[in-house]
Amino acid sequence: MQASTHLIKGNLEVKISKRRDLPCFREFKERKSTLTRNLCIRRGSICSGLTSGAVSMGAELARARDNVETVARSLIKFRSVKAQASGGDVEDLAPINPHETSTGTVLPFVGVACLGAILFGYHLGVVNGALDYLSKDLGIAQNAVMQGWVVSTLLAAAAVGSFTGGALADKFGRTRTFQLDAIPLIIGAVLTAIAQNVQTMIIGRLLAGIGIGITSAIVPLYISEISPTDIRGALGSVNQLFICIGILAALVAGLPLSRSPVWWRGMFGLAVIPSILLALGMTYSPESPRWLFQQGKISEAEKSIGTLYGKERVPEVMYELRTAGQGSTEPEAGWIDLFSKRYWKVVSVGAALFFFQQFAGINAVVYYSTAVFRSAGIASDVAASALVGASNVFGTVIASSLMDRQGRKSLLITSFSGMGASMLLLSLSFTWKVLAPYSGILAVVGTVLYVLSFSLGAGPVPALLLPEIFASRIRAKAVALSLCMHWVSCDKKLAQTF
Repeated sequence: MQASTHLIKGNLEVKISKRRDLPCFREFKERKSTLTRNLCIRRGSICSGLTSGAVSMGAELARARDNVETVARSLIKFRSVKAQASGGDVEDLAPINPHETSTGTVLPFVGVACLGAILFGYHLGVVNGALDYLSKDLGIAQNAVMQGWVVSTLLAAAAVGSFTGGALADKFGRTRTFQLDAIPLIIGAVLTAIAQNVQTMIIGRLLAGIGIGITSAIVPLYISEISPTDIRGALGSVNQLFICIGILAALVAGLPLSRSPVWWRGMFGLAVIPSILLALGMTYSPESPRWLFQQGKISEAEKSIGTLYGKERVPEVMYELRTAGQGSTEPEAGWIDLFSKRYWKVVSVGAALFFFQQFAGINAVVYYSTAVFRSAGIASDVAASALVGASNVFGTVIASSLMDRQGRKSLLITSFSGMGASMLLLSLSFTWKVLAPYSGILAVVGTVLYVLSFSLGAGPVPALLLPEIFASRIRAKAVALSLCMHWVSCDKKLAQTF
């Protein structure tokens, strides 16, 4: 049976990712070439050669094509995960899926990075219970403006830190930036713990704010770049989970304040411990293979891949990185490029996610839930705030399990809908006279449901989604710009509260 050369070649095209570094794929290429050159279609023991006559033989061609595809499937034991990134850039989002057995190697390094997330949450929440006590000691109990400075200085400095975090991560690498970030975190914690006046307290909060701003930019970036693709959603949610744990730890740390008013100094000083552990842990953590590859440090990238996924995965992951690099040969984008016609839409989406996240009011709850419960007549206001923190952790755990199954968009819709309904319940508990006898319990229920709804989507999704929607050449700067919007919106919201 014979067919034309061009017809057979067209049917023998197999769309696969050819890994030239692997012997199995060289073998596949040779076998495909042989099939195409000789055009030998076997049926039983009969092998027919080419002639110039073209005979229609669709069934035989289909069988030949299936044979080649079977060979391809037997040779390919992994898949290349591609995504359409911003501006039409097609690239690999992350290294290839490692075997399940290698996940245990990644987790410790994700845990080290999440020390930064704990510090993020702790510095946000520590002032909640301590504000009244430190205000008395520092002589600003009657000065709401200075109290506002103590709270909001952290947020303003965090906006600056998040804006510079991406540039630092691009220049020095992810792990080195973590180590540099520990310096303002440690100094800030010490200054706030020993402050004898409000000026020292504000300087300490300023340094701590710069530290958590940088952390907010590089923790999700680092986690997304070292996480296996099939569990990136779950590991990305771990960042938000540890932020919630940090907030909860700060609220729980405030429980002894009623018995020991000077304990607020110890609360601020405790932040030194995870800061030191972060610096030490990053000394032994592998650098992002993607960043090393982009810097031309090929041998170091291979070593990092071996640490994260095992030495047997090095050729495959290196191929993915080369493919991603070939898909976009453009240089690293500048800040102006973020606002170009090519990228401004996706950058606007990233900034809008954090804008609406903050203007939904979450930080007013984080900072002032204790005061709200006190005004509602709750006897143990600090304990009620700890309950709110616990609901935040619980909701984030649920979100982690749903992230890769339900999708980011559906969780965001559910989250914002639940937050709106909870805020309506909370406001009615204070404004409807018929609900006045139940205002205390309704305030707690409304706040808990609000935080639970937030933690299901609005909390974890934005930071996880940003590295996925930004092209690699703008990723670090675009994430930094979006997080700057996060902190500016947060600061603006608190200013309106005061």
